[in-house]
Amino acid sequence: MDYYGFWQMLLEEMKAAPKSAPRHIVTFNDPRMYAGALSQWKSLKTKKPGLRQVQVSTLIRAFFVPAAGAERLMDRYADSLCIEEDHRILVHSVLADKSGSALLPWGIKAIRAPQAWSRSTGVHVKIGVIDTGVDFRHPDLRHALASGVNLLNRGMMPLDDNGHGTHIAGTLAAAGGARNMMGVAPRALIYPVKAFDHNGSAYVSDIVLGIDWCVQNKIDIINMSFGMRNRSKALHDVVIKAYRAGIAIIASSGNDGKRGGDYPARYPETIAVGALDRRQRIAAFSNRGPYIDVYGPGENIPSCWLREGYKEMSGTSMATSHVTGAAALLLALRPGLSPRELKLLLRRTASPVRLRKGQRRASLGG
Repeated sequence: MDYYGFWQMLLEEMKAAPKSAPRHIVTFNDPRMYAGALSQWKSLKTKKPGLRQVQVSTLIRAFFVPAAGAERLMDRYADSLCIEEDHRILVHSVLADKSGSALLPWGIKAIRAPQAWSRSTGVHVKIGVIDTGVDFRHPDLRHALASGVNLLNRGMMPLDDNGHGTHIAGTLAAAGGARNMMGVAPRALIYPVKAFDHNGSAYVSDIVLGIDWCVQNKIDIINMSFGMRNRSKALHDVVIKAYRAGIAIIASSGNDGKRGGDYPARYPETIAVGALDRRQRIAAFSNRGPYIDVYGPGENIPSCWLREGYKEMSGTSMATSHVTGAAALLLALRPGLSPRELKLLLRRTASPVRLRKGQRRASLGG
């Protein structure tokens, strides 16, 4: 493969592309070709300012590039490359409701977490939360947070400028503060991975890099409360890598109220989550179907919010954080559980939910 020609063509595309042009993910089919392209990239990037915009995933041998003419690259290097559009991906929450105030939120009680705390509080379990960041000053989260990473600005802390990530973190591991808010696994350790901007939007490439980071830092569980309708080979590849590395990935199914759902929850390597309402029924907004592994509380969930506040939110995002917390309790009891074993155990220990046509599906709710 002509690596210099590859980068020259890519540079031309980057220079010619308008700012609104879609980004692309370039994955190499042959690791030797990836190594050659990576070596060429390292030698060129100091001379070519445009290459500073390129990001790299070593886990799946991919480059993320702001180029428009992917077709021209594929025409020339079709045998060596897989090129896909770097789609946008969104967090899975419905609009925020009123301010929350419950000391022990109803979802925590519904999954019977307090009864488990005499045996497990999630101690030593490392949870990667790929989201909008977290409010590090929140009194209920101070003792639950590791430094994490900001993928949007590597020189900054993963601070939350949206609220969604802080809400997820509160349900996972809040441990008493101004109002003594409690999460499902109050002694688990959260690693915030900021991949989403203030609008709750990220690129697939940001998610890939976030999972990369979790694998490199030996995270035990990844909470992914977001999704998209598009398939992505690059995203699936990195999910498989994390799964094979022994990391459980728990993903929300989406809020369209339909059978079916979003990716990455639809990948078989994840634990797919739907949402329940207060009456222990599948929430009207929740996606549903045979691919969903477990349902958790997701309607009007109070949790932590920005500026040391509290908020109620609904969505399969909120259900996913309950399931991730429950997984942390199980993993603290049995640290050697594989992702597959953890999925089976969650399904086996959950209560049944009645679906249409006599189907039954597992639910963490009572």
